[in-house]
Amino acid sequence: MTFAVTTTFFLSSLLSISINVLLVVFVIVCLLMGLLVLMQRPKQEGLGAAFGGGVTDQVFGARTTNVLQKGTVYLASLFFLLSLVLAILIGKQNQNKPIIDKKDTAAEVSKPAPAPIAPPAPPSSLITESPTAPESAPETTPQNAEQPAPQTPPSE
Repeated sequence: MTFAVTTTFFLSSLLSISINVLLVVFVIVCLLMGLLVLMQRPKQEGLGAAFGGGVTDQVFGARTTNVLQKGTVYLASLFFLLSLVLAILIGKQNQNKPIIDKKDTAAEVSKPAPAPIAPPAPPSSLITESPTAPESAPETTPQNAEQPAPQTPPSE
C-alpha cells in the first residue's frame, strides 16, 4: 500500500516538474522564433531594415535569408511539438485530480445550518407611545388626471 502511494506521489511530482521545464523551453522557443521572424528581411525592407539589414549579411554571410528561414521552420516545428506535448501532459495532470473532493462535500452536508439570530428587544424604559397614523389622509388628485382643454376662441 505504501509503495503505491509513494509511486503515485513520485509520478505526480515528476509530471509537475516536467511540465514546468517544458514551459520554460516553450517560452525560450517563442522568444527565439519571434526574434528570427523580426530579423528576416522582407521584400519591401520593412522591419528587417529597422534591425540593420546589412548587419545580418555581415554576421551570418550573404545567404542569411536561407539560414533564418530554416531556423524559423525548425523553431516553428518545435513550437507545435511542445504545444502538443504540454497539452497532453497538462490534461494527464488534471485527469488525476478530482474536480470536487468527496470528503469535503460530505462534511458540508452533515453540518447543521446555523439558527437565525433575532435582534434583541429594546428595554422597556425606552418604549414610548407609538405614533398613530392620521385618521383621514388628504385626497390628492393625480397630475395626469383628465382635465378639460382650455377653450380658445377661433381666430378670423
